[in-house]
Amino acid sequence: MTTWTMEGEINEGSVPLYYREVHQAISSRTDERVQIEVFQRLLNRTDLSINQQNQITDHIDHGSGFLSKVSFYKALTLIALAQQGKQPSPKLLENCIQEFPKPQLGEPKELQNLRMQPVQENPLLLSLTLTNLLGKDTIKVELIPKKKGLFLKHVEYQVTSQRFKISVYRRYSDFDIFHELLLQRYAYRMVPALPPKRVLKGVLASVSEREFIEGRRRGLGRFLNLVARHPFFSEDELVKTFLTFNGSDVQTKLRDAFKKMGDEFMTCRYATQAKEHLPSDIQSRFSVSRELIRNIHNSFQKLRDRAERMAERSKDNATDLLMFGKEISALGADASPVPVLDSSKSTWGDLRHSFRGLSAEFSLLAEKAAEQGRREEDDVVEKLNLFLDLLQSYRDLCERHEKGVLHEHQKALQKYSVMKRQMMSATVQPKEQVSVEQLESRIVQQENAIQTMELRNYFSLFCLHQESQLIFTYLPITSHILGAFVSSQVQGHREMGQVWNNLHSKLSGLFTGNNGLQSPPLTPK
Repeated sequence: MTTWTMEGEINEGSVPLYYREVHQAISSRTDERVQIEVFQRLLNRTDLSINQQNQITDHIDHGSGFLSKVSFYKALTLIALAQQGKQPSPKLLENCIQEFPKPQLGEPKELQNLRMQPVQENPLLLSLTLTNLLGKDTIKVELIPKKKGLFLKHVEYQVTSQRFKISVYRRYSDFDIFHELLLQRYAYRMVPALPPKRVLKGVLASVSEREFIEGRRRGLGRFLNLVARHPFFSEDELVKTFLTFNGSDVQTKLRDAFKKMGDEFMTCRYATQAKEHLPSDIQSRFSVSRELIRNIHNSFQKLRDRAERMAERSKDNATDLLMFGKEISALGADASPVPVLDSSKSTWGDLRHSFRGLSAEFSLLAEKAAEQGRREEDDVVEKLNLFLDLLQSYRDLCERHEKGVLHEHQKALQKYSVMKRQMMSATVQPKEQVSVEQLESRIVQQENAIQTMELRNYFSLFCLHQESQLIFTYLPITSHILGAFVSSQVQGHREMGQVWNNLHSKLSGLFTGNNGLQSPPLTPK
């Protein structure tokens, strides 16, 4: 292949005006070079065959993906010659370079749309990974111990943000106000629910006050972590205020911040243009996503329930092992005299004495089982609850969309229909001019209200689509949960296995009866 690169052969002043206008139309405003992709679009506008187009491209220097101005002028010459029925070649170009035949490309102004525009990101799409989300912040919520005990009317929490490197103190009422304002500001987003303030009658009757407060602390921690990692909430002034304000009245500070902003529809630049970015089948996509996420939610609830039962069994196992060891120890501490039987010399005294040394191993087994239960609760159950909180917030959002925006829109349309019928009746039956004008004014107001409702409906769908993406971004957390589950089981069984092996060796040397008789084998056959 021969490439034409003789850059100095064309005199700019001799180039026809049409050539210069075409170049100006499709070159960048900041760079006189022409991108090869733009030149390909220009070629596609011609009536030349694909083979001819490829030949022209091959004969023109376009290193680094660009044509220089001179190369572009030579390319226009080759296009014109090819349109005249001549075979494009460097030799032909060399013979005709001074002629500058005019290519048939249309008006230069019509070519401006071929210019390569900067790539515009689709605002509907979220380019996020689970690592991005989890790395935004980690919030710890700790219970502040009270001198008078745990069960006070006002429980205080220490909230520590890894991102802002600060600790603040909050009461449940502060969380409540924060949640309320966040829901008002982001009505079209997944705002996680707060854990209940008090023990629910009947539902949590078997849960102690201490267990309830601990469960609520965990729930508040999950709420804050989901909020602080949300791509839109994380930079909001409400969130920053709640996590960093150290003043005496955080609730007033939060309300003041909300008054300055209003809801997301009023501040998002895409709010009134949401319809333009939505795919035509958005409703069917929403239905499919909603059904799939509902099924995922149901499955994860079952997984969480099973994981909770396993964690509880580990704790129960710890209690049983501890009590088993205490009973063994109690046997060894029994100082009751042992009667001497005629048939054989009793060995109970020796056995009883041996029991005293076993309580330590059973205490250690109980400790390891309790640690296993805590790992299962912290590393598995808690992660499952975090994801379930997110899934539930999505289902709540879908319900708000249907019962809120759609319902209000339908009510507005019905009201508008009634007004239109009244207006038609007023035109048929003569009425006072004042009442007709009032009705017309009300219709205009209702039309504006409907327009706003429609814009909010599209914006709600816009946000729903983004929140659906967020759910699927979180789905790989499943591998984190399974990994934590397997790791906890491996660690637990390894640690307890070591203690059981030590106990096994100890027992082998303890229970050797008199007359050379040994206890039943300790190792299964």
